Amino acid sequence: MTPKVSIRGLYKIFGPNHVAMVDRVRGGMDKATLLDQHGHVLGLRDINVDMQPGEITVIMGLSGSGKSTLIRHLNRLIDPSAGEILVDGEDVMHLGTSALRGLRQKQMSMVFQKFALLPHKSVLENAQLPLSVQGASAELQASEGRKWLARVGLEGFEDHYPSQLSGGMQQRVGIARALTANTDIMLMDEAFSALDPLIRTDMQNLLLELQKELHKTIVFITHDLDEALKLADHLVILKDGAVVQQGEPQGILLNPCDPYIEDFVSDINRARVLRVRSVMRPLGEATYDSDITANSTLEDLIARSGGDTSRIYRVVEDGTPVGQLEMTDLFKALVPRVSESRQSVR
Repeated sequence: MTPKVSIRGLYKIFGPNHVAMVDRVRGGMDKATLLDQHGHVLGLRDINVDMQPGEITVIMGLSGSGKSTLIRHLNRLIDPSAGEILVDGEDVMHLGTSALRGLRQKQMSMVFQKFALLPHKSVLENAQLPLSVQGASAELQASEGRKWLARVGLEGFEDHYPSQLSGGMQQRVGIARALTANTDIMLMDEAFSALDPLIRTDMQNLLLELQKELHKTIVFITHDLDEALKLADHLVILKDGAVVQQGEPQGILLNPCDPYIEDFVSDINRARVLRVRSVMRPLGEATYDSDITANSTLEDLIARSGGDTSRIYRVVEDGTPVGQLEMTDLFKALVPRVSESRQSVR
């Protein structure tokens, strides 16, 4: 599959001589030394990520890891010090002013952490803003704005103003606005982090529901691992501006490649996050107690089994047997893997 977005050898260094500093970073200079000796700040180091069409790529890391800097490169709100950003095979660094404006208006939309609604405009006027900027007719603006507001659960609020809405409702307007733009790519920078936990869960569920229907290419930034594991088709974990590990989230959880990742995943409720498909074995000759779907969580199966470790389940996907799961394997998967180096330290 051809990636929708490809990032190749991306570096970002903040400072007046940032391009000249790239060779020093390539030569092994770390973030602290670059700042102490040259007064430049390392933002991103040699980022290589492919984002597939119709998938949610989640970029996560702690504060200062470079995740928000990275997403702002995709629509060139920030220009890199070195590297390529390819959208549908075209390097956005080669786009002129008009083409770049077209990229931002017609190929990428953005949902912000702080909602970024215009307070003097109604909910409908905010939702239809992308089409207004594109010069669409008033009738099309209104019909598309109303359609997407209804789709995110805000039918009847079109004439309200942002100050009259809760935080969760304001972010629904932000999502409706991004959908009204009708872009293939949606950029979401900490889009739910300002929301209360229950509202945040509702918004995550709404995003997954919309994604099943629309199959957008979504780039989602978060510092929350639970959120990342829930939303991601492809997970990219950053530390100090570099990719530590990336891949399918279940695989990262089961096989962390670095002590930093092990620490990240150590406190996760693995039963709630891990899926049966991630720990099943190939079909054998066993006698099965019953069938279980491949996408069920281990928590679902534990509840179903009543904790009976002797049970063996046949795993099915779309009605077809694809494997088997023994409860003993399930319980082994609940114990985080610890690397040999960390064991020796302990």
